[in-house]
Amino acid sequence: MSIADYAALLVDAGEYSGRNDIAHLFPRFVGLAELKLNRVLRLTDMEATAAISVVDGDAPLPDDYLDVRLVRTASGRPIHAVALQQLAESSGAGAPPGYAIVGNRIKAFPPASSGLTMTYYRKIPALAAANPTNWLLTKAPDVYLYGLVEEIAIWERDGGKAGAAQQLKMAALAGLGIADERARWGDAEMKVGGVTP
Repeated sequence: MSIADYAALLVDAGEYSGRNDIAHLFPRFVGLAELKLNRVLRLTDMEATAAISVVDGDAPLPDDYLDVRLVRTASGRPIHAVALQQLAESSGAGAPPGYAIVGNRIKAFPPASSGLTMTYYRKIPALAAANPTNWLLTKAPDVYLYGLVEEIAIWERDGGKAGAAQQLKMAALAGLGIADERARWGDAEMKVGGVTP
């Protein structure tokens, strides 16, 4: 299955759902489908790295931020997420560095002005007439198509049609996840840590 761009996606969604009469609502349905996909997808294509300038232990997250993968100090040492309460109670030298995500900001300890490097999962670039394609539409057009048909069925209040579209979308997402795992870990070796008899 190949869907070239946003316009072709809308045409196919209209045909699959049998609802070409509501094309004016399709941009809303695409947005809702992307909102749901951003909640569940965490793929290599979504990874990005950004330099974060911390001032007094505080910095804004990137605009397209979804989830942290890795945070490193300016020296390249990884730091870990800690509970906000633990971060607030940290004091003085000897306390291990860490960070907490609060709203759309990252709070780092120790609360100095420094730089962090964050590898994170970013939102799927939104499809629109002005942005007619993105990596997900190129890689898995079926995910978009079934997601859009599901949103149309929800709008129609057709539970059977929505359930069928959701099952197709979930199968497409499962296949996408398997392909991502293979690409990420295909030739990795499993090593057992610790003492072995």
